[in-house]
Amino acid sequence: MKARTGRLAILPVLLICGFLSPARPALADAYVAGNAAPTASYTSPWESVAAVDDGIDPPSSNDTVNRRWGTWPNTGSQWAELAWASAQTIKSAEVYFLDDGGGVRVPASWTLQRWTGSACADIPGTYPIAADAYNTVAFATALSTTRLGVVLQSGLGSAGLLEIKAWAADPPGGGTGWSPPTGLVTPLNEVWQHVESTYPDPYGFRNYGLDQVMANGGSLNYCVRWDTGATVTAAQRDRIHATLAGQIKKWMDLMTGHNGWPYSSVPVKVAGWAVRDRARLQWSDDSVDVYVNDIRENAPQCAERCGRFFNQSGNYPNCPGGPSHHYDMSLWLTAGFGGGAGGGAGGDWGQRIGSEYYLSNLDADNVHILLHEIGHSFGLDDFYDWTPTGVCCFLMKAGSASSITEFDAWMFRDWWRHLKSRYGL
Repeated sequence: MKARTGRLAILPVLLICGFLSPARPALADAYVAGNAAPTASYTSPWESVAAVDDGIDPPSSNDTVNRRWGTWPNTGSQWAELAWASAQTIKSAEVYFLDDGGGVRVPASWTLQRWTGSACADIPGTYPIAADAYNTVAFATALSTTRLGVVLQSGLGSAGLLEIKAWAADPPGGGTGWSPPTGLVTPLNEVWQHVESTYPDPYGFRNYGLDQVMANGGSLNYCVRWDTGATVTAAQRDRIHATLAGQIKKWMDLMTGHNGWPYSSVPVKVAGWAVRDRARLQWSDDSVDVYVNDIRENAPQCAERCGRFFNQSGNYPNCPGGPSHHYDMSLWLTAGFGGGAGGGAGGDWGQRIGSEYYLSNLDADNVHILLHEIGHSFGLDDFYDWTPTGVCCFLMKAGSASSITEFDAWMFRDWWRHLKSRYGL
């Protein structure tokens, strides 16, 4: 069940059961950075240039857990380079800047270079500069090279990177444009016509999950609403976070390389937990903000001043800790929700499911109720009283599938097709 807009009212329970669908192909053959040898102009003794090619998506630009490449105290022009044993065909690249808020900051400017066989040459493109997100440069035409360099001009401090990703010319994930299978064209058109005729202004609404990802430059922030009297350990907390990130990734991977989608991955950060009683959280570290006894809809909630649902301009001037502590959606875990059989609700505010169901599925590949509700957060509809022509069983038709099917994937991509122009893409 989804709620497209409005306050976070308690919604009717949606019971979901169904069948497995085939898994999607892996994206590994589109990613070409991982088999390169990294080198750099200079590396601080306590840092590692291997960080830029280790395949780890940083949680933020001030990553204090994983390896980092930094050049403090050097300033000016610094570079990191990936080198391959044989030529690679590359269509786009992404970099994630190191910014520790002190001696190493995002650069004033940067560029990519390729080795021509005799010299390094700049790669034309638009070079964004953002913290806490991948900065993507798509090439006008695919290029072949054995070396790809990132040249950074230092700004407020020394320069550094957490990750470089290079992508092949034809990554999987749906193709580079709008090209659904022939048999899905008619049902997809029916679905979109239903959206336009059912909802007053699907184009004017500005808080779909896609809006949230784009506003953050390729990431999502969450609040966990712990609507239960159970206790949770630090280890359980981390598994709850990892399960959420894994299910979001299943949707986001569908967009990689597809129709101008600008990101290869969409990191998920849990910025806060909301509880009635702090003693229910059995950890003392400060890795997430904790909100105690802030009650809405008879459930604990992270501060409104930090929530995108309440601040859809994307500004959070009164959020403690600043905009980086905001949350786009909530994972609302409620004891007894759905009577233990598995129920859910979803909308632009996030997803609500039973806490018992969620905790019992921390090791599941497909947490299908959560996947379904995430689909609603990105705009996908329910199919209670009709079925598009020629399709029968898919995740968003509750009870007919328990993983994302090809039809679900193309419905999701269709939302991007209709909304991408609002982002200038």
